Amino acid sequence: MDLLIAQITTDLRSSDALRQSSALLQALQQCAAGRDVSALARTAATEILSAPSSAVCKRLALDLLRALPLPPDLLDPLLLTSLRSDLSFPDPDVAASSIASFPSLPSHLLPSLLSSAHADIAAALSSPAESLRLAAVTSLSSLLPRDDLALMCSTNPSLMAHATTWWGRLAELALDSADAVSAGAFEALARLFQELEGRRMSRLAGDKLVDGEGALAVRAQWAADAIDFIWSRRNMLIARTMVMPVESFRVTVYPLVHAAKMVASGVVNTLRRIAKPGDTTIADSVESSAEKLVGVSDIVSHLLPFLSSLDPPLVFEVGINMLALADVPGGKPEWASAAIIAILTLWDRQEFSSMRETIVRAVVTNLHLLDLGMQVSLFKRLLQMVRNLRAESDRMHALACICRTALCVDLFAKESVRRGQKPVPGTDVISLFEDVRVKEDLNSVTSKNLFREELVASLVESCFQLSLPLPELKNSGTESRVIGALAYGTGYGALNWTEPALDVVEVCRPCVLWDCNGRTYAIDCYLKLLVRLCHIYDTRGGVKTIKAGASQDQILNETRLRNLQLQLIRDLREIHTPRISSRLIWAISEHFDLEGLDPLLADDPEDPLNIIISNMHKILFNTDSSATTSNRIQDVQAVLICAQRLGARNARAGQLLSKELEEFRASTSADSVTKHQSRYVLQVIKYVTNHPDNRWVGVGDATGDYPFSHHTLTVQFSEASAAQDRKLEGLVHKAIRELWRPNPSQLTLLQTKGIGALHKEHPKACTLTGSSDPCYIEAYHLADPTDGRITLHLKILNLTELELNRVDIRVGLSGALYYMDGFSRTVRHLRNLVSQCLEQLVSIQWVSYLVSR
Repeated sequence: MDLLIAQITTDLRSSDALRQSSALLQALQQCAAGRDVSALARTAATEILSAPSSAVCKRLALDLLRALPLPPDLLDPLLLTSLRSDLSFPDPDVAASSIASFPSLPSHLLPSLLSSAHADIAAALSSPAESLRLAAVTSLSSLLPRDDLALMCSTNPSLMAHATTWWGRLAELALDSADAVSAGAFEALARLFQELEGRRMSRLAGDKLVDGEGALAVRAQWAADAIDFIWSRRNMLIARTMVMPVESFRVTVYPLVHAAKMVASGVVNTLRRIAKPGDTTIADSVESSAEKLVGVSDIVSHLLPFLSSLDPPLVFEVGINMLALADVPGGKPEWASAAIIAILTLWDRQEFSSMRETIVRAVVTNLHLLDLGMQVSLFKRLLQMVRNLRAESDRMHALACICRTALCVDLFAKESVRRGQKPVPGTDVISLFEDVRVKEDLNSVTSKNLFREELVASLVESCFQLSLPLPELKNSGTESRVIGALAYGTGYGALNWTEPALDVVEVCRPCVLWDCNGRTYAIDCYLKLLVRLCHIYDTRGGVKTIKAGASQDQILNETRLRNLQLQLIRDLREIHTPRISSRLIWAISEHFDLEGLDPLLADDPEDPLNIIISNMHKILFNTDSSATTSNRIQDVQAVLICAQRLGARNARAGQLLSKELEEFRASTSADSVTKHQSRYVLQVIKYVTNHPDNRWVGVGDATGDYPFSHHTLTVQFSEASAAQDRKLEGLVHKAIRELWRPNPSQLTLLQTKGIGALHKEHPKACTLTGSSDPCYIEAYHLADPTDGRITLHLKILNLTELELNRVDIRVGLSGALYYMDGFSRTVRHLRNLVSQCLEQLVSIQWVSYLVSR
């Protein structure tokens, strides 16, 4: 390799243009092969760029230097001087290579270079040579949207003026006669809009920068000027795009659609205020809503024929952007229907099969734009499509969208019926389970398909989210439609969410019979929703009557819940998993109306109380190997809690349970701990039986909480299936949180909180928890996104009588669920921790990316 570099160096130092070009081509070939030829950088810069040489050699030398890591002493002033002089080189190819090298330069060299070369850059943008115009457009489109350049422009008025001029020229070049130059200008505008809209950190600069107020104002001004140009020249731009090649047409879609959306929704006025926050002379757009609607309709009419194109990426790009236009004020559901139908046709296209996840995500996130009938018709097909997705995160996000829309459609349809409108068939949540495959999965006991667990978990979590009031935003984006707005509870009763939730618990009832190889998360979700509904309707007190002030709807719902409880009690005999059986017993017995049982059926084996107690007996005396390996102690603990609360509520239940617990204490199935707990429960039941007026000692009011979750149990009793449960829980919660409560962008915060508001995040408390054994932890936490750290302050209290040589502290984001096991700094070993007379304060810090917020 040394001989080859020496030979190339010799050829570069010769004055023969042919030898120099051959040597440069050989160096580029070696560089492309992954070999280190950085030793040639200085020779190429000195002998080719700084010395008189041919245009071909200069261009090859610039291409070589762009591909090599350059030493700092070579960059300034040798290379900058060469680049600066080559900009005015007579050969446009040399000038094009020079300007194409600008994006690869370090940030600190750009202000002086761009300021001194602004005249040459403007000349390149107006050059008669197509290659030079294209190189200038490509270079500036990579350079100007970058974070570092926006920060420089916010502190350098001269550079800001030059950059604004260049952006104006780039917008004009969208009408250039050369197809490649026009496509490059459209791509530059699209990149500017995406950087401002998505608030993404640019990776082009090589480092991640935190935007300031000035940088946001700079980008807002550029974007507002570009939007004004596109909107005012939209007819000319549409005509220009119609004569472009099909392969270049795709890059022209997003800038046109984005500009139309910003004008129609009024966001462009916000951008102007952000660009000049102290300027009170800025007025809203004087265009009428009719003019805006006509402009948006013109763009839709322009894009509509391309939905039937034979190029799948073009169909997808046009469809996605038409969905964005369907969501602006005045948008039509027909536009969304045409776009979604076109996107769905790509599902079976072989050349687009790798993008199935993208297809599903695009459709489900825009379901609310469709009319009611099409939403209902799509649910079943979408479930089959989601089932075939490979990535769990994609399935969770899609299921969350489908479940939310189905619940909102159900609410909307029920409210329409209350107002006297004709009911629409298929709008209830139960219709999600009418498909044969979904119904078979739901009713199968030993199915190995994870999709059914994901569907039930997503549906139940969406019910809980629907019960929470969400803050309304002024410009809520995709929530502006009536179906989407239902998620915010606007105009509807506080308990209306319980009606679709009742449908959910009824149709998902077979899930308690599932054998999921130890996984319980989906069934836990179901039981948690059941307990919440029983608490809301107070099923302990039985079905209310009209004389007691109950409405017809309340009586109907309470009757449905009581029938569901009775059916679940009968299902207890078919449940062969002690874990599920014990938790179902707790969920039912805590909220069952024991006083409403017929005393004449006390000896009947079909009596609900007799069925419950017989199943409690099975769990207490279950000693097979499978129960032992699956942490039988959890099941026994749940049954003992049920026995205490059930026996204290009802005299007959207390009498039967006393016999069971006495028998259990005397058997070999109980260890010393459970014998002691059984004795305590028996004392409580005995006291309540003898003192019925003081029953409050053993009975607590039902709280509606479900105490069995992975946060408290699996950290103590680890199981092989618990990891899958925690993974599913994390995916569901993340998808639901992103969908129902998405983190607003800085641009959205400025729109909703006012232009004068600070858009940077303040340090905030983060829900971290710590655990240690046998110590007690008090903690408070602070997360500072600007500093990029989460600080956790722990106070460790030794509650034992002994001096502890070592205590292991484990810290997670939400209890045991998000413990960061395996990372060296998540476990701190505290040594020589004495008794509780001494407190130790510990401060632990992590870099923010180590914690999933």
